[in-house]
Amino acid sequence: MHKRLAHPFGASPAGTGPKSQRQAGHFAGIPFLHGVIDPSQWKHRLPSSTPTTLIAEMAELETVLARRAQALGVVIRRGRAVTGFESNGDGLTVIAGDQSFRGSWLVGCDGSRSVVRKVGGFDFEGTEPEFTGYSVQADLSDPHKLSPGRNVTARGMYYQAQPGYLNLQDFDGGAFHGSKRPITREHMQEVLRRISGTDVVISALHIAATWTDRARQATTYRMGRVLLAGDAAHIHSPLGGQGLNLGLGDAMNLGWKLAATIHRTAPDGLLDTYQAERHPIGAQVLDWSRAQVAIMRPDAHARALHAIMRDLMGTRDGATYVAGRVSGVTTRLPLDGPHPSVGYSVPNFAFADGSTIGERMQQGYGMLLDFTPTASLARIAGAIGDQVTYVSEHATETLGMSALLVRPDGIIAWAADGEPDESELGRCAALWFT
Repeated sequence: MHKRLAHPFGASPAGTGPKSQRQAGHFAGIPFLHGVIDPSQWKHRLPSSTPTTLIAEMAELETVLARRAQALGVVIRRGRAVTGFESNGDGLTVIAGDQSFRGSWLVGCDGSRSVVRKVGGFDFEGTEPEFTGYSVQADLSDPHKLSPGRNVTARGMYYQAQPGYLNLQDFDGGAFHGSKRPITREHMQEVLRRISGTDVVISALHIAATWTDRARQATTYRMGRVLLAGDAAHIHSPLGGQGLNLGLGDAMNLGWKLAATIHRTAPDGLLDTYQAERHPIGAQVLDWSRAQVAIMRPDAHARALHAIMRDLMGTRDGATYVAGRVSGVTTRLPLDGPHPSVGYSVPNFAFADGSTIGERMQQGYGMLLDFTPTASLARIAGAIGDQVTYVSEHATETLGMSALLVRPDGIIAWAADGEPDESELGRCAALWFT
């Protein structure tokens, strides 16, 4: 019965009413609405940008990414679980059952139970779980006995998205999840009755899965030629649906830096910036998860915090802050630079031909945007070489900026509002490109 089931707390329901009254997301189950959010507070985002959330099945996302990888010549070998690896000289040998593969670098993206992390000896520190979470699809003989939505009781929490689609949190310290026992209909009914305080009957159990709020993070993301990304580097509860974006952010940050290292075009220390930039972001998401658990506990202290947070989420500033954190719009990497846009994702600028910055960066190169074309910036771009594409075109909206240097992962490394500081641009270009 341990099957994957969509997590109702991880996505925002589309709804059927006006967009302003639809749920845009949640914090600890407390919803915030589209109509309360003030996007004008997000100074580095264009009003015409794509939506901040996208609901998609994991299989659909994997299909799109696999198609893109294969188009670039990547060979994907499925059904080859990594069982170990050995470092030897200037490379590694990865062992997958009775097969072995030789490579120069190894990136462990093998999930929360990562073999690469364990064999590599990475420390994985954090906090133990407070609850066992259940995601359930079942037939209920008397669904009217359960209230819709999120319900906090003296024994835990249950959330009924629609009859028979349930999420529960049983504050047992994660004991049941850790026991690996099968999730039977009888067990699920006992938990549901105890938390809800009703005698509801589960007549059939179709799908059930458990999860916890265990929050751990590798103390380092790199040891020699071995690196970690995604759930192999950090785990936390699925509350708010933060894990997927966090893993994709790791991949985007590491991918171009590792490629530059392999092709010998990386400046000294480039690969070390992966740890420096992504580890703090991972720590923030783990604390975001812990904070949600803290106000979901079935006790008086948590209920008091919950009431205050609910009031804040109803305000424009409160909802905008939480929405920015959940969507990643306000995420900023710790990069040096005098311009306030440095470290943020580049806005999705649109050009006269209808194309956008997102479309133009699909080839994986950096970009020097020159909205008020100047010969000096063109010369600097030429000196950087083919690692950066020079674009000297006007955009329909520039947010007051005259020029930007954008890394291959879409992060702004340098920006100017008026006359560009060529020495600062040259310093930044040397930091990220050779």
